Amino acid sequence: MVAARPKDDHELVAAAQTGDMDAFERLVRAHADAVYGHALRFFGDPQAAEDVMQEVWVKVYRSLGSFDERSAFSTWLFRITRNVCLDMFRAGKRRPVPVDPVDLVAGLSPDHAQSVVDMAAVEEAMRALQPEDREALGSVTIFGLSYAEAAAELGVPVGTVKSRVFRARRTLLSTLGMTGGERA
Repeated sequence: MVAARPKDDHELVAAAQTGDMDAFERLVRAHADAVYGHALRFFGDPQAAEDVMQEVWVKVYRSLGSFDERSAFSTWLFRITRNVCLDMFRAGKRRPVPVDPVDLVAGLSPDHAQSVVDMAAVEEAMRALQPEDREALGSVTIFGLSYAEAAAELGVPVGTVKSRVFRARRTLLSTLGMTGGERA
C-alpha cells in the first residue's frame, strides 16, 4: 500500500489530534505497510514485525498531540518505527531470525510458490545488506523519505544516504542475479 500524500497526512493528523478516531484509523491504514515492512526487514520475523507495529501505533496515538509538523508525518513515523525496532533489539526482546524459504512455500499451490520464493529471496538479500545500507534504503523506498529527510533522521550527510541507497540497490541486484531488472 502506498503512503498517503503529505497533504492528506496533514489533514488526517489535524483531525486525529482533535480525537477523530476515523482519521487516526486512516493514518494507520495509509502507513501500516511501511511500518510493517521496515520491521520485517529489521528483524526478518513476521511476529516481531507485528509486535513492532502494535508498539509503534500505540506510541503514535499517545504522542500525536505533540506532533508539531516541523517534519512530514512519514518522517516522524519513520523515526518512531526505527526507535521501536532499536529499543526492542537492545532490550533483547527480539533478535533477527533466519527465514527458511521452504517453510514459506509449504502448503502453497504451485501458482503462488514462485512469488513466495522470489519474496523470500529478496528478504534474504535485504538481510544480507550492511545495516546502514538497509536502513537508508528502507527510509527512502519504504517510508518515501527524501534523501534530505533520511539524512536528517539517520544523522548523516545527504551524500552518504545517496551512496548507501545506491550501494544497497547495486548489492541487491547482484545478490539476486539481476541485470537491467531481469533475472540472469
